[in-house]
Amino acid sequence: MKNISVILLLIFVSCNWAKQKTKETVNKTGEVVGKAGSEFANGVSKGIEKTFQNEVVIPDDLKNKGFKTGKIIIRSSDSTTDNILSAYLIFDNDFEQDITIKVFSQEGQEYGRATQHIKGQKGEAKYVDFIFDKRTDIDGKGKLAFD
Repeated sequence: MKNISVILLLIFVSCNWAKQKTKETVNKTGEVVGKAGSEFANGVSKGIEKTFQNEVVIPDDLKNKGFKTGKIIIRSSDSTTDNILSAYLIFDNDFEQDITIKVFSQEGQEYGRATQHIKGQKGEAKYVDFIFDKRTDIDGKGKLAFD
């Protein structure tokens, strides 16, 4: 009877050990897969950000007036695709004038233009939206020229 008890105890302990090791292995595998998926998603996201980089041109006369840009975001409205350009504008001096942004394809052909009255005080920075015609789909590569 003692032998059966010992055998049952060993089987029970072995089963619990195997169950615990299986659980640990599954958790470790899930952790590795989760990290790999997260790194893949971050890599894809960064790749997309780099792909959607336009050359930004600001003429010297605007720069001399203390006009600078920071991040530029291309967005969509409810009914159109990529026709809103949100520009983070930085003012090193008091500034007030109309600004036009022209959009050029990679081949240098203009295909969009939007004008906005801009007013900023020295030391101020803010986002300003330039809304293009609904048919203007701002490409990820090309040129954005401030004028």
